[in-house]
Order: sequence, then structure tokens, then C-alpha cells
Amino acid sequence: MTVVDAGPANEFGGPEDLEQAAAIFADLRPRLFGIAYRMLGSSTEAEDLVQDVWLRWQTYDRGTVANPAAFLATATTRLAINAARSARIRRETYIGPWLPEPVDTGADPHLGAERDEALGFAVLLLLERLSPNERAAYVLREAFDYPYQQIAEIIQLSKATVRQLVSRARKHVLAERRAPVTDAEQRRLLKAFVSAARSGDLTALEEILAEDVTSYSDGGGVVRASRIPVVGASRVAKYHKAFAAPFWAGVEVRWANLNGQASALLCRDGAVFAVLTVNASAQGIDQVLWMMNPAKLAAASAAT
Repeated sequence: MTVVDAGPANEFGGPEDLEQAAAIFADLRPRLFGIAYRMLGSSTEAEDLVQDVWLRWQTYDRGTVANPAAFLATATTRLAINAARSARIRRETYIGPWLPEPVDTGADPHLGAERDEALGFAVLLLLERLSPNERAAYVLREAFDYPYQQIAEIIQLSKATVRQLVSRARKHVLAERRAPVTDAEQRRLLKAFVSAARSGDLTALEEILAEDVTSYSDGGGVVRASRIPVVGASRVAKYHKAFAAPFWAGVEVRWANLNGQASALLCRDGAVFAVLTVNASAQGIDQVLWMMNPAKLAAASAAT
């Protein structure tokens, strides 16, 4: 990997011992994880990627690195671009809708971001439609405020091209996403949805759903879940009413802040088996997200 010099060089002279290298990496790790998670939408994959960066950092000739922060961000982003390309291929054969793996931002963000952009479920879903380079440019600019020139050096494209990538990504996000409600209103709508879904109250459900609402269930083919999205207020309301009695029996609801938004943790016998949240606008609830793939519930389980 080439040496990256972005901005004033840190005092980082000849080869440093492993203890100092570990201290530098630990200080930067939250940001590296934040980049990787936003690129991949998976906490598990982001953790593996950051671990790979650490292994490379241990064995690299660190005395040649002028700016460790820039070097490690570059390594993380380039690995994430490659990983995102592979992830897109895997998700083409994913059973049912794919939803991001939740991260617990209630207890500790672990994301190292100056902004919460590209962290919420709605935006992460939209970013899935971008090319890996577009996603990287958008994440580095919008979530971490990197200068265009530094982004260009990281992803090895011209500054003008990077500006175009960020502009296209912004337009995509703005065009596809309605203006979200406040955090307090999103929390209120989520609690109202849980109450109405649990009781099978068709009228209450229809009152809080946007006309074109979509319900997604991510079971990953491991647990029973709808393998196609349910679309439209009437259909979504009837769908949730239909399985209210068997599904909610014995369920305990706990509340958490996942990906920067209120979420419901559904538990049986003290164990989380599903994460439920909603994305909402002035029209009501636009998306209902059921995350039920057991492989994606580690962070949610820790949040309890």
C-alpha cells in the first residue's frame, strides 16, 4: 500500500514498538469501524475488516507513514470498497429482503463519527443502491467531512470525479428519502405501531401508516419471515393483524437506541429474537423493518 500524506504529518518517526502502534490504532479504531460499518451495513463484517487493518498495521513499516490517521482510513476504505463489491454479489442470492445489521448507539456509538449521517436504517438501505465508490465518497464526505482532495487520494480517483460521486449520491438520497420526523415523533409512532400490531387493531394500524408504506422482514432464510416486502397501508395493516395472536404471545418488549433511532427489542424467555423499528415522515410510517436473522442480533442482544 502506498504511503498517504494527508494534511500536517504527525510526529511518527522511525519504527515504533508494537505497544505504541496499538495505542495509535486504538485511538483511531472507532472512526475506522464507523467507515467500515457505513460501507457494509454489517457490524460483523465491519469488525472483521477492522481486524484485518490492524493485522496489516502491525506488520507494515510504520516508520514510512507520515500520517497514521490518513494511512489507516485509506486502508479501511479500500478494503471496504472491495468487501462491498463482494457483498453485493452475495446479497443477490440472499433469501428474502436484506436489512442492515443493527448497532447499539444507545450505550456507546463505537462509530467515531462527527455526524450521524449514513447511520440510520433508511439511509443505509438507500446506500445499498450506490456503487462501492459512490458509497465510499458519500460516507467519507457526509459522515466524516473529509476534504475532496483527501477522498480522491483514498479511493484513487480525481478530485473532480469525487465531487461528481458525492453529488450523485446526495441527489439519490434526497430524491428517494422523505424528510424524516423528529426523534420524538419516530419513537411515538414506533410505540403506537407496536401497540396496534400486538393487539391486532386494524384501524389503529391504518391510521399511523403512510399510504405507500412497505414492511420488510429479514429472516435470512433461517427463521420464518415474509420473503417478499408487503406494500400499501391496507395490506400492511391486514398482514400484521393476521399474525398478531400467535406471534406476540409471550413476547416481552424492551426499548433501545439502535443506529441512532428508537427500536423495539422483542424477547422470549429473556432472549432477543427480533428487532423492530420504523422509518417515518409527515405522511406517517413509510417503512416497517423486522430484523429477525439471528446472525444480525448480537448488538441488539447486548443492548438488553
